[in-house]
This record gives sequence, structure tokens and C-alpha cells, in this order.
Amino acid sequence: MSHKRIPKRKAAIAVGGVAALGAAALLLPQANASQDGGARGGASTARTLKADDANDLAARLSKLLGDAFAGSYYDSANRQLVVNVTDVSGDDNNVVVQAKKAGAEVREVDNSTAELQAAARTLRTKATIPGTAWAVDPRTNKILVTADSTVTGTRWDRLESTVDGLGSGMATVKKSAGTFKTFVSGGDAIFGGGARCSLGFNVTAGDGSPAFLTAGHCGVAAQQWSDAQNGAPIATVDQATFPGNGDFALVKYDDPNTQAPSEVNVGGGQSVQILQAAEATVGQQVFRMGSTTGLHDGQVLGLDATVNYPEGTVTGLIQTDVCAEPGDSGGSLFTQDGSAVGLTSGGSGDCTSGGETFFQPVTTALAATGATLGDAGAGGQQAGGDQAGGDQIGGGQEAGAGAGDGSDGAGAADDPSGADASNGQASGTGQAPGTGHASGTGNAGRSGRSELTDTH
Repeated sequence: MSHKRIPKRKAAIAVGGVAALGAAALLLPQANASQDGGARGGASTARTLKADDANDLAARLSKLLGDAFAGSYYDSANRQLVVNVTDVSGDDNNVVVQAKKAGAEVREVDNSTAELQAAARTLRTKATIPGTAWAVDPRTNKILVTADSTVTGTRWDRLESTVDGLGSGMATVKKSAGTFKTFVSGGDAIFGGGARCSLGFNVTAGDGSPAFLTAGHCGVAAQQWSDAQNGAPIATVDQATFPGNGDFALVKYDDPNTQAPSEVNVGGGQSVQILQAAEATVGQQVFRMGSTTGLHDGQVLGLDATVNYPEGTVTGLIQTDVCAEPGDSGGSLFTQDGSAVGLTSGGSGDCTSGGETFFQPVTTALAATGATLGDAGAGGQQAGGDQAGGDQIGGGQEAGAGAGDGSDGAGAADDPSGADASNGQASGTGQAPGTGHASGTGNAGRSGRSELTDTH
């Protein structure tokens, strides 16, 4: 199959081999993409938009509408941007008229952004309980609160009482059958200090050296990382944040000549070139590649999510319904057109029963570390061998990204002995749900594990 050309500035998807056909089908537009709630109001003059374009329009309309803006989401079924507004007098309101002319579907809702943010602060103050998470869901105009299976008895009563105290119509509570954790174990990966994690995206550090992003709980679990279990280190942690305001780490390659291509290997000889970072949009379709479960897709459910892991609280995450299993921590979340969106943080469930997953926004990680997306290094040979025409074992994964020899670069901090939670290490309690093991922009893969599996 020849490769599909995608508009300039976007990624090119190269397809090779029979095993890649499943991934190719996933990465092509899906006519039956699921959508929890669509645009309201029947017939509309809203424009048909790509998710990235909808995100750009939402950012502009947020400034235009000011306090009247109450969030937005992407209606993937109709390919339209839906914008929530409050405190408007009707269609004669000038800014609403302008929003409609700009191509958005506009609907009036009850809860303002300020009210939702205040409710989230109340939850942070009164209900920071391990095993809970919350994020604003613009499709329902409420805060979606999720409690895992450990939240029972007095802790459940406390959560329920806090939610009730927010007032009617402000939040909903969902019970999860799983347990929130940072996925640790399983899958081919990068290795460090008894931990196993995934490479997310190759980047260029602020000093111009080649580096990669991964989960922060991996970065605090070990300082040096190898592309093979018990192998010699090839990269050293430069910065790491976990828990707290994010879950991300910048890891620099020890060899300044390391070639670190800006792409995600999705197996079967197929790779997605990454040329830009993008903010997530609720309702947007996203993809993750994992060495444990292969390629899966899903939707963004919420933004600025707060997750209370056993190791501590992490804020500012992306909530999705993309499935994941142990071996995913730190891996990449990306879009069909090649935008880097997130790094696997944690969640619950698996790819049989589903679950909730949370990701660190790439844009925030880049801003905090001073790194930039794009090829780095001086053209040195990749750690596990050259790309070989995209026909490597495991689908043409490149070791240059930090994963080699049986390493999909994806993995999740795998610390069988249980890292010290007080140090924020990814311990046996944590397994980041994640979307992307080998997904790293260039990880060496192993045959048989990078299966291309459709979640739908």
C-alpha cells in the first residue's frame, strides 16, 4: 500500500506490510466515530471543521465571548464546533452572532466557566481522596467526577456529600470498576532502576541536545535509562515533575549525536511523523500506540483534569476513554494528522473492559521544560539500528527514540519491587494507562507485541 499524503505542516503516514492494514484503517477517518451528544438546536449554519481547526476557532471565540464563554467541544459526528454560552440575551447578542458567523454551533447553558472552576476548587479542598478524579465536561456543562473501586464507606460518603453541596446540576459522579494508578509493568520499554516506561516524543532540549519526553513518575523512578533491560544507560533525566502540576519528564540522550526522529512508530512498518504539538479538544478522536496492546483510539472526554493517585494529586491532565494496560506509562497520545497531544499518566481498566485514562498535555510539558518538537541530533546512528526503510521488527520502530532491543519505548514505569511512593516513584501501585508505549517517536520494537488492534 502506498503511503497517504497529508497536507503540509501535518504528518505523513507511511504504511507497509499486512500487519499495518489494521492501523491504517484506524488512522483513516471513521464514518461511525462515536459521539456522546451532538450539536444541539437542529439545523445549523455551523461550518464543517477538522478537530485542529475547531480547536483554533474555540480559542478565538473564548477571547471574543469573554465571561459568556462556558467551554466548547468538537462534535465529531457532524464535524462541528459546539460553543457553550451563558448570560446572553438571545441571537441579537453581538458576540453570539459573531460566533455563529465564525462557523460555530452556539448553545446556551446554565453553568458558567467561573462557576465550574469554583466547584472544582471545592472538590480539591474537600474531596481530595485517593482514587478520585474530576474534569469539566462541556458536553453536559457539568463536572464529571469519577471514583474508582477503592472509594467506599466514609470516603464515598464524603465525596457524595461534597458533590451534593455543589448544588443541583453542577456535577455528576461515575463509579469506575478499576483502580487509578500509574501503569507499571508489562510491555517492551525503556528501563531504569528496576522501572520500565515508555518513550513519548523525541524533542530538542533548550540547549539544542537530543532528548525525549516521558511520564514524570518515570523520571522520578530512575535517573538513567537504557534501551534494554540491564543494558548500558543511553539517556539521563534532566527534569521531572510528579506529583503536582503535571506528570512529565525531559530525558536527554547521553550521546549528543543521537539521531532522534520526530515520529511515532505504530507498528507494521507504519510511522506517523510529528511536526507540531496541539491542545486537546473535548470530543476529538485521538490515538495511542502501546507495546502491550497495540494501536487503539478513543475520544477526549475532559480537560484540566485532577487525578488523586496513591502517590499524590496531579492536575492539568487530559481525560480520555482510550483503553490501556500495564506497559503504557509515558507513551504518546496523538491525532490522525500527526499532532502530539499527550503523554500517558495513569488511569484504570484495560482493553477488554475499558476504563478511564489520563494524559499529560504535551504543550504544557514543552513549555515547562523549554524543549521543542522536531528532529534532534547530528545525524548519528540510532541506538538500536537504522530505520531500514520502515520495515523493522515490530513495525519499523526506531531505537533512536530511546527504546531498543525489545523495547517499544512505550512502557510504563515497571517497578516490580514497588518504588518508594514517598519519592514519587512509579511503584507497583501505579500503572499509567496510557496510550503509547512504543509510540514514542522512534522506539525499537519487538515483533509480535506491537499488534494493531482496533478498540471499536
